[in-house]
Order: sequence, then C-alpha cells, then structure tokens
Amino acid sequence: MGQGRAAIIQICLAVLRAAPPTLFCGYPPTLLCGQPPTPSLPREGGGGKRAARSLAVGLVAGLLFIAPAAAQRSDGEPDFLTIGGGAFDMNDDRTAGQFEFQIRLNNKFWIFKPQLGMFVTTDSAFYAYGGVLVDVFLGRRVVLSPSFSAGVFHDGDGKDLGSAIEFRSALELAYRFDDRSRLGIQFGHLSNASIDDNNPGEEFLMLNYSMPTTVFDR
Repeated sequence: MGQGRAAIIQICLAVLRAAPPTLFCGYPPTLLCGQPPTPSLPREGGGGKRAARSLAVGLVAGLLFIAPAAAQRSDGEPDFLTIGGGAFDMNDDRTAGQFEFQIRLNNKFWIFKPQLGMFVTTDSAFYAYGGVLVDVFLGRRVVLSPSFSAGVFHDGDGKDLGSAIEFRSALELAYRFDDRSRLGIQFGHLSNASIDDNNPGEEFLMLNYSMPTTVFDR
C-alpha cells in the first residue's frame, strides 16, 4: 500500500473514532436504530450500529482499494485538501455555522473523481461521507464542480434529518489561481432520500478554499 492511501486510511479512522457515540444509535425508531418500524429489520441496537459502520467502511474501502486499481490520473490537476465555512440549514429556522474538510483526489473514473469529507456545525452536528465529483473547466480560470456523496450523520443539538444515513449533493463554482488552488462558492442539499418517513432535508452554502497537495501521490 502506498504512502498516500495509508495517510487517507489514518484520516478516515481518526474521523470514525472522533464521531459521537450516538452517531450509530440513539435515534428514535429509524432504519439504523434499535426499534425499527417494520419487523423485517433488526430490533436490537447492535444491528443498526453494524449497518451504519458497514456503510462508512464500505465507502472508504471502495475509494481506497477498488478505485486506485481502476483509475487513471487526469487533466493535470493535483489532489486537493479543501477547507470551508458557511451556513447549515440556511433557508430554515435551525440555521447553524458549518465547518467542512475534504480530500479531493484526481484519480479519474470516466468523468468522476473520488472525494472524502466531514463537517461539524455550531449545533454539534457531525457528518462523514464519501462520494464522487466532476470538474468542468469553463476556460482556464473557472471550474464548475457538481458532486454526490453518501454518509453518516449525527444531529447533535441541531436539526433532526430523520436518519443516520444521509445523501449529499452539491454544486461548486470556483476561481482557479496560478498555483492551481481554488476559491469557490458551493451550494448543496442533504437529505435521506425518503428512506425514513421523516425527511426534512437541509440546504447549505459554503465558501471553500482548495489547496493542491502531494500527500496522496500514488
């Protein structure tokens, strides 16, 4: 295993260790917790806990082990470390500050590139995810980047999104500097895609700065 993948694994393990204990259990009856609404699902908290952990481990495994074997480096762009700040649930009455960290890799699968990320909010919410993004270059300076991810969510003292499994879709418009770093505005949506009857969703608006890195060079 290369040093790059080893570094990503350490970051992902640190994220999972830092997640609140209630991330995988402690919700009212939902898909992932102790007393689901249908008898076909497990009625013990351990089953839900294993399901959520399996999702997180599966996302990481797919990106770190399956993806590098099939991918190819593309478009001359580097890997990025992205940090951002903005508003969680921006158009509702539970608005909070949101602070996010991402790893964006430049391995390419057709038009898709892998990304891993996490955010926390000022209401103690936490979300860790993995997924894909697409870079669309509008000339030399402007990059449009739609993305889609899935991950695990803990609402902390903030808005209840209905499930521990949440899906993240976003669109970023960024300016590309001479050193290939980027400063962008990102708008996105987080929801559980109605896998739970309670699916209020939320919209977020972020200011992101993406820094080129060689930490994950393969």
